[in-house]
Amino acid sequence: MKHISQFIETLQARIALNKRAFIIYTILRICIILTLVRSILTGNLESVALCILSLVLFLAPSFLEDKLKIEIPAFFQIIIYLFIFSAEILGEINHYYVKIKGWDTMLHTMNGFLCAAIGFSLIDLLNRNSKKKTHLSPVYLSVVAFCFSMTVGVLWEFFECGMDLFFHFDMQKDYIIKSFGSVTLDPQNNGNVIQTGSILKTLIFTKAGKVFTIHGGYLDIGLLDTMKDLFVNFIGALGFSFIGYQHVARRKEKFSPLVNGLTNNLEIKTLNDEELLKRRTRVEQELEQLKSEASLRKWRKKEDGKKDDTGKEERSK
Repeated sequence: MKHISQFIETLQARIALNKRAFIIYTILRICIILTLVRSILTGNLESVALCILSLVLFLAPSFLEDKLKIEIPAFFQIIIYLFIFSAEILGEINHYYVKIKGWDTMLHTMNGFLCAAIGFSLIDLLNRNSKKKTHLSPVYLSVVAFCFSMTVGVLWEFFECGMDLFFHFDMQKDYIIKSFGSVTLDPQNNGNVIQTGSILKTLIFTKAGKVFTIHGGYLDIGLLDTMKDLFVNFIGALGFSFIGYQHVARRKEKFSPLVNGLTNNLEIKTLNDEELLKRRTRVEQELEQLKSEASLRKWRKKEDGKKDDTGKEERSK
């Protein structure tokens, strides 16, 4: 319980220092809680699990800041919160992946970009704060960030495939393809690729006696979706790796305001004990000010209530 209370205090501290992130954080958490209540009332256990997962993931930035003694910029935190909400609540529960064309592509591109930013910031942070005289080149930092992002993307595709295989989900969305080539269709089994040509209709017969008809092609169960997700993840990772390279290579120069502004807002920083103490003092002052403002509003409300009661008594007389 002690660790939980300490974590809650730290979370309040981070919130007090980043009020923009706090506003977004609060609005999105309220939306998730409302979705959670709706899911419980409708008996949708899958949506309940996704809501709980989202609430836990919302604590991740503050948890990492507390344990690693780092500072994640408010802008970066806002992007993370919006990404989690868009992927889990809008995408999975509200079915935006199906309703809005390109929603999945947009999120996977953003995931590649964000993961590259996280990998780049962490390695750059270690590089700048290393006690040894080891200075990694901008190219090395960019390659590591790119590989980190692609690894996260591949692990996520493993997760999607596992959920589809073992729990019969459809996280790897299906595609209807018009034609394909396969050695399995070779009647002599000589490994020759047989082209199907234009497929008009596919029939699926199940052991239970059900028949499913797919018009206009053949059902591809996830391969093309996985390849597309990895490709757009590749684009996002490559994009930030280039930006990060330019930022580090020309750190002392006045490079593009867009590049510098973006990298500064995504740059994770370490905090020493002195800085942590200053932040805690500042947070305590912020919290005291909020409490005093709340008390003042409460007092004014009570006084206004007394005046209203007095006015009513005088009018009745």
